[in-house]
Amino acid sequence: MPEGPTILMMAEEARKFVRRTVRDASGNAKLDYARMVGRRVKSIRSFGKLFLVEFAGFSLRAHLLLFGSYRIDDTRDRAPRLHLAFDNGELNVYGGALKYIEGPLDEAFDWRGDVLSDAWDPAKARETLRARPDTLACDALLDQDVFAGVGNIIKNEVLHRIGVHPAAALGELPARKLAALVKDARDFSFQFLEWKRAGVLRRNLRVHKRRHCADCGSPLRLAVLGQTQRRAFWCDACQPLPAGADVARATGKPFKTDGWWARRNAVDRATRAAKAPAKVVKAPERAKPKKLGGRRAPSTSLRKQPKAGKTPSN
Repeated sequence: MPEGPTILMMAEEARKFVRRTVRDASGNAKLDYARMVGRRVKSIRSFGKLFLVEFAGFSLRAHLLLFGSYRIDDTRDRAPRLHLAFDNGELNVYGGALKYIEGPLDEAFDWRGDVLSDAWDPAKARETLRARPDTLACDALLDQDVFAGVGNIIKNEVLHRIGVHPAAALGELPARKLAALVKDARDFSFQFLEWKRAGVLRRNLRVHKRRHCADCGSPLRLAVLGQTQRRAFWCDACQPLPAGADVARATGKPFKTDGWWARRNAVDRATRAAKAPAKVVKAPERAKPKKLGGRRAPSTSLRKQPKAGKTPSN
C-alpha cells in the first residue's frame, strides 16, 4: 500500500496542474467525471494516504489502496481508474477508490493528524494514545485518525528504531517510549520520503521484509498481529516483549507461503529482476610486473634470448 510519503510525492509532481483547467476527465470508476470538465484546479494536496484535487466547492479524493499506482504524462497498458487531461499534461491513476468531497478541504480534514503536515500536533497524538492503554503498538501506529500517512513499512521500522515490540500494549510502555513512538512516526516518515526520492528506500530498511536484524544480526520474527491483521517483522533481541506481557499476544498468525500476498511478492521480485540491468562480466586485468629496487622488473616474455651456439655469461 502506498504510504504517506509516496502520496506526498505524487501531490508534488501533480502540482503543475494547479490553476489549470480540466479539458477531459474519464475512468472506470462509478463517478460523475463530467463534473470536473471545464473546472479549474484550485489546489492539489495530500492527507496521509489520500491524494486530493481541490476545485471550487468540492474536491476529488483518491485512495490507492493496496496496489494502486499513478502516472503523470505517461500511461500504463490498462485502463486508468482516473484520467485527467490538461493543456500542460495528463494525470492517470490506476486502481484504488475515488469519491467526491463536498465543501472546503480544511473543513473535511484535521491536518494536525497528518504526520507530514506542518500542522502535525504530537501532543494531541500522545493524549489520544494515553487514553488507549490496551491498544497494541502495531495497531496504534496504523490508526489513520492519529497517524495519517503511516503504513506497514513505517510501522515496522519505527517500532524497531525505538526498541518496542509490536505486540506491546501502550499501557505497558514507559512515558519516554510512548513519546518516542509519536516523535519517530513523524521523523521516520520524513526519512522514508528522503530515501524514496533518492530511490534507496529498500536498501535502508532495517527489519521490513528482511530475514535478519540489520542491527544485531539475529533472525527476525514475523507474524500477522493485532486487530489490523497486518504483517509484523521484529527482532526479539532489540525489541523484547515487556515483562509480564501475555506471550500469546505476540504469536499471531503465521505468514502464508502460498497465499495471494506471497504470490504477489513473487511477481514483484520477478518484475524487479527482469528490469534490473544485466551484469557485465569484465575480463580479468593482466597483473602488472613488480618493481625491483625502484626499477621495473624485466618481463620474461620480452627478455633477450641468447643466440644459438652461445652460452650466456654468469
